[in-house]
Amino acid sequence: MNAPILKLFGLVLLLFAALAGMTSYNSVINADAYRENALNKRPQIEQARIERGVIRARDGSLLARSVKQPDGLYVRRYTAEAKRFAHVIGYDYALGIGRAGLERERNAALLGDNGELTSIVDDLSGKRKVGDDVITNLDPRAQQVALDALGGRRGSVVAIEPATGKVRVMASTPGYDPRALSKAATYRRLSRERSSPLFNRATQAGYAPGSTMKVVTAAAALDSGLYTPDSTVSGTSPIIVSGVPLKNFSDEQFGSITLTTALTHSVNTVWAQVAVKLGHGRMADYMNRFGFDADPPLDYPDAQMFASGVFDVAKQKLIPTRSRRVDIGRVGIGQERLRVTPLQMATVAATVANGGVRMKPRITSRIVDQDGRTVTRIKPARAQRVMSARTAEQLTQMMSNVVREGTGTAAALQGIEVAGKTGTAELNIAKGIDQPWFIGFAPRSKPKIAVAVTLENIVGGQGGIVAAPIAKRVMEELLR
Repeated sequence: MNAPILKLFGLVLLLFAALAGMTSYNSVINADAYRENALNKRPQIEQARIERGVIRARDGSLLARSVKQPDGLYVRRYTAEAKRFAHVIGYDYALGIGRAGLERERNAALLGDNGELTSIVDDLSGKRKVGDDVITNLDPRAQQVALDALGGRRGSVVAIEPATGKVRVMASTPGYDPRALSKAATYRRLSRERSSPLFNRATQAGYAPGSTMKVVTAAAALDSGLYTPDSTVSGTSPIIVSGVPLKNFSDEQFGSITLTTALTHSVNTVWAQVAVKLGHGRMADYMNRFGFDADPPLDYPDAQMFASGVFDVAKQKLIPTRSRRVDIGRVGIGQERLRVTPLQMATVAATVANGGVRMKPRITSRIVDQDGRTVTRIKPARAQRVMSARTAEQLTQMMSNVVREGTGTAAALQGIEVAGKTGTAELNIAKGIDQPWFIGFAPRSKPKIAVAVTLENIVGGQGGIVAAPIAKRVMEELLR
């Protein structure tokens, strides 16, 4: 065999190996992506022959079901109640625009078993495959209270049970009606709207957290042993941090004050100094413990979640908090390029409320088959111990002081002690445009609910004035 033929033979072998490799990759490793691709009609048509299970709220309210069409295929139908939970439940129009939200994340369960396609044997035997039902932890009444309190303004509310991780409220405004997405043209129109109604601000939006980040800094400071709630730091304003002047809100002046006072009155210069002393390594460690710099462990599609952290907008990626390019003093007070989701900050509040243990948040309560038997119960799952129980109690006392006599008094409940922290990220100082926040939990002694509230681009919108009252209304409803 001469040299040219050998080379040709080698090339054919190489191409064959490449083809086998790509085929194996697409059929095994990348199989889910191909099945979910809206352009791939074959598996979607096969799945449309299966009656998907229903999705229900915590109280049993029906949110989504499937209806059989004359052609034998099933289509998804959503109730009016589902509009409240549009971003969480998502939609299933696999033959048109695809799937999103819980419909996508729990697709396998909703199709029955592991989402396997109906086999030829099943077809010949007449056996009909039916999906399992998904029961969620979502509370319709509290969700409506959150939506009403947001009042159509762009923003989000997330409420979590600290001890279990159950997501009781996940509200994002503006919203949409999943029933309207049966028309692909409506989906395309909504996708182009400037208000981004299809965007889940609770999980996808990265916002500057403002002073709510001081809770993370305080946890790191107390747990490190370098500080106590009574440790004193100068609150003089301005100070130089990373070579740039840093001021308190309204350039307010404080002398040597305790960390409790500094949290109560949200003193920037104190917490920036604390973060600098803790250093990049320790701050990064505690942020990671709280869940920053990683995809949230939520039963929700990864493609619809944003990992909170120091974010480089130009490169569209996170910057390691340990990097010396990061201004750690400003990270400690919620500035710099720090971007967080409402889900992340609700998790921060819930972790303090749960004695320092971070639980994995969960939308789903259980999976139930067509005979009413629970196939899978989603049990509380511990993610990590973030801080000691003693640190969590000290921080709870400090956060209680914020609501009792500090910047968060508008979140106070009648007869129930609330622990919380306000935040006001200044987005455009010249125009007075802010990103107001409130995070907190109640009751203080035996916390049952933790909440995070934020609103976008509010003129003169301080967290204690705008966000705290919303948190109050949601906590009131959930603690009834």
